[in-house]
Amino acid sequence: MIQPRGYTAVQIGLHWIVAVLIVLQYVFKDAISAAWRATRLGQETGFDPLVAQHVFGGILILALVVWRLVLRARHGAPPPPEQEAPALKLLAKATHGILYLLMLGLPVSGAVAWFGGVGPAAGAHEVMKTLLLLLVVLHVVGALYHQFVLKTNLMARMKRPAA
Repeated sequence: MIQPRGYTAVQIGLHWIVAVLIVLQYVFKDAISAAWRATRLGQETGFDPLVAQHVFGGILILALVVWRLVLRARHGAPPPPEQEAPALKLLAKATHGILYLLMLGLPVSGAVAWFGGVGPAAGAHEVMKTLLLLLVVLHVVGALYHQFVLKTNLMARMKRPAA
């Protein structure tokens, strides 16, 4: 795999757009949860823009994550800092891999649950939602650890594109 010095402007932009979209999915999830419960109980549900936001937000996240993966395959990703301990490199690689799997799996499971009425998919969606939240926290803590404890300036890679 190619190992560039940094990320492209598009890769950085997609990272932050997906991050904001994921935050919005968590913040405004109550409407879709209520609509799911009502649907499962056979109750009528009217149009709710927050339900539409969650559904279309998930579809958009899926599309943007696929785009990110295509760009990553074409352009690569910068290597971890050379001085980083092998265990931290492995943890970072695993965390990123699982984050990508969850960012793909959540929209798919949500769509299967919502459009197909598949209860187990909704259950999987709930489990993955919790795992994603935990891994996002680990990702942020790792970035802050690199920035302020290891002083690798790793966060600069997600601020400015490589020259």
